[in-house]
Amino acid sequence: MIEVSLVPTAYIDTCWDKIEPFMDKAAKYTYGRYTSNNIYELLTDDDYQLWVAYDDGKFKGAVVTNVITYPQRKLLSMQFCGGTELKEWKDPMLALLRRFAKDMGCDSIEAFGRPGWAKVFKDDGYQAKWVTFELPV
Repeated sequence: MIEVSLVPTAYIDTCWDKIEPFMDKAAKYTYGRYTSNNIYELLTDDDYQLWVAYDDGKFKGAVVTNVITYPQRKLLSMQFCGGTELKEWKDPMLALLRRFAKDMGCDSIEAFGRPGWAKVFKDDGYQAKWVTFELPV
């Protein structure tokens, strides 16, 4: 049975070796903005949260979030996501993230990612808000 959980900052090291491959793959899709080492460094800061999905002691996925307070809104931002068998753990993970966001006074969850994520969230009330353009200098 899939379980999802927040990993307290003090315990990041206890599971990092198991979820680092997920974060390494996620970092590749930042196109040079982050490495898995950078993600680890973020997680040592109490402003970022690590959420894991596991089944019978085997890690299936991980999500990194942080709360962002904009001048007019407060949102939970899903910064990185990776793992295997996403269909098994996406719904319980999203339910937990929604509860956490509500508890933190957030009014939405935001995420940035490849266009394929639109299919993943199509049944969850997903709305495309904008497109990020990267232009060469």
